[in-house]
Amino acid sequence: MKKTFLTLAVLSTVSAVQADEGMWMPQQLPQVAKQLKAAGLKLDPKALTNLTEFPMGAIVSLGGCSASFVSPEGLVATNHHCVYNSVAYNSKPGRDYLADGFLAKTLGDEIPAAPGSRVFVTKEVRNVTQQVIDKATAALEGKKRVDAIEKNVKAIVAACEKEEGHRCNVYPYYGGLEYYLIKQMEIRDVRLVYAPPAGVGKFGGDTDNWMWPRHTGDFGFYRAYVSKDGKAADFSKDNVPYVPKHHLKLAKDGLKEGDFVMVLGYPGRTNRHRLPSEVDFTFSWDYPNFVKSSGERLAIIGEQTKTDDAARLKYAGMVAGINNYYKNRQGMLDSYANSDFLARKTKEHAELKAWVNSNPARAKEYAADLATVEKLIAERQEKAKRDVNVDGIFPRLLGTARTLYRLANERTKPDAERKAGFQERDLPRFAAGVKSVEGTYAENVDKALVMHSLKKYAAQPASEHYADVDAALGIRAGMSDAELSAAVDKLYAGSKLGNTEARTAWLKAKPEDFKNSDDSFIKAAVAMYEGSLKREAEAEEEAGKMQQAYANYMKAKIAFMTSKGLPVYPDANSTLRVTFGKVAGRDHGTADGLAWAPFTTVNGVVAKATGQGEFNAPKAQLDAIKAKDFGNFVDPKLKTVPLAYLATLDITGGNSGSAALNAKGELIGLAFDGTLDSIISDWDFNAANTRSIQVDLRYMLWQMKHVDKADRLLKEMGAQ
Repeated sequence: MKKTFLTLAVLSTVSAVQADEGMWMPQQLPQVAKQLKAAGLKLDPKALTNLTEFPMGAIVSLGGCSASFVSPEGLVATNHHCVYNSVAYNSKPGRDYLADGFLAKTLGDEIPAAPGSRVFVTKEVRNVTQQVIDKATAALEGKKRVDAIEKNVKAIVAACEKEEGHRCNVYPYYGGLEYYLIKQMEIRDVRLVYAPPAGVGKFGGDTDNWMWPRHTGDFGFYRAYVSKDGKAADFSKDNVPYVPKHHLKLAKDGLKEGDFVMVLGYPGRTNRHRLPSEVDFTFSWDYPNFVKSSGERLAIIGEQTKTDDAARLKYAGMVAGINNYYKNRQGMLDSYANSDFLARKTKEHAELKAWVNSNPARAKEYAADLATVEKLIAERQEKAKRDVNVDGIFPRLLGTARTLYRLANERTKPDAERKAGFQERDLPRFAAGVKSVEGTYAENVDKALVMHSLKKYAAQPASEHYADVDAALGIRAGMSDAELSAAVDKLYAGSKLGNTEARTAWLKAKPEDFKNSDDSFIKAAVAMYEGSLKREAEAEEEAGKMQQAYANYMKAKIAFMTSKGLPVYPDANSTLRVTFGKVAGRDHGTADGLAWAPFTTVNGVVAKATGQGEFNAPKAQLDAIKAKDFGNFVDPKLKTVPLAYLATLDITGGNSGSAALNAKGELIGLAFDGTLDSIISDWDFNAANTRSIQVDLRYMLWQMKHVDKADRLLKEMGAQ
């Protein structure tokens, strides 16, 4: 790999890193080899840079969650909440897999996961910065720059995807200063194999979410299927389990406090390189607004589904997701309120600017872009405030109609000239999205959510409305609730997109078919099309300026941090990363001074179980615990089965389901959460507080063997 200025800067500074901080790109790990070895790793750190060898070859992405192969037959271990949508999708009144759990007794009993489910196996990571920002592109500004970058990226992706069955994406790092190509095998036939009952996999529910001590058995299993020749294929009864080149072996020895642990996965996003103005806006306006809005949405869904079991199941996945982020953001706000984070960030940024301006050459290279970044951020924040209610005013099926109409228009162009996201490579995703509506949509719920946002939008002054949107929806500023309700009822009543066959037919329709349609959602989509393109162009003009300025800001920051000997690892961006640390409790766990032990056990399940709601542990599990039917899974020190453990690992959303490995690279559990007062580490890493929560492998195996009798899977994984 060719080393650019940034890569060299990164690799020259990592020696100052603490073992528990940093989401490292695999190719960076040799630079922290001393720390890895000192922490206890028994593998050669260089082995972790080879994505097709052990153990990296066993690590996969689910496109939002992380996972790993744990058998030679494509069995995939991940979190219960990562398979939750598939369990909900396959549930219905009288067949509630959420409550009862699901276990396929044979391969033939394994059922298709939710539409669009994927298993991505990373094959290659390559620096393509000079191809994305070539000399011609570097000279451009605004939308022209965005268009050129997109053209270059599409060419790179197209060349990469000539190998059938693979998905390639180019990801920006360090604010767009560098770009890497990620090549992954895209396995499209994904099947649900095993998920314990919600009383195990979601035990404690939202009450215990982000909390310690934790007793949630957050694990579940998929299986990856391919055609008989081993290639990625759509679902077929003739498909066979995928045979990975490598799979993780299960640890024979249990963990103890102080043991080395590392997590391999796909963290979603962190924001440790953000400017003070971004921090202030996020915590003073964005997150408080998000928390308020989330609470309102949950209340609406709860009210609309309280007497409708079918609708409740359809929205179970959405409710779980909203609740997760609701508590996450509130936890961040609480931590922020008691911190000096903004003051420190402001001081650091002032030091950066002083360092830049202290040298004429640096000032010439960086100063203008630092000022430009601040200006563009302020403009973006003002627009966000104006448009805070806009996204929620569109019925879900209208959103589908808008996407389908855009697809129809893009398909009139040669594939290489289409907007990214609307090329032939994206058609399976559209088809899956159209199909998934049937299992996740109820008109009364959707309408109630839309009405809630429309009332807020209608209350805004006319100057803050979009004329084309108002005309398409048949609304206006100052409209009464009764008038809004009538307009909304008319929109829903005039559409047939709620029918799966009718919706699917539009995937192959032409633009003129949309223009000639009398379907109310289709008509609204057509009416808003030109306006949305105009707003998209305006956003891209801003994005092009931002990309150029922000990348140079990051270049300045990296040079500044390097001058101080500080670490420069990239913010998380949903690409493969490694973090390492140790099993450790906390001596300051709660406000009353009580310490946190590093492990919880199954005894805590009995103590918490109420027989109802979020703490409704299955009777079979409680009986096994009370009878001390623990088999070989007892920890010699704890005298019972360990359930979850804390570790000093640097993880975030997207790491859910990540394999936790011991010093020998053996599976010892799955990461699934963090603690509430440490999740602000997405923005501000705190070594004293930061703890990740993992479900212990011993608990997973005990539940499978002694409670759910998943003997077939245990044998397949080599556990018996």
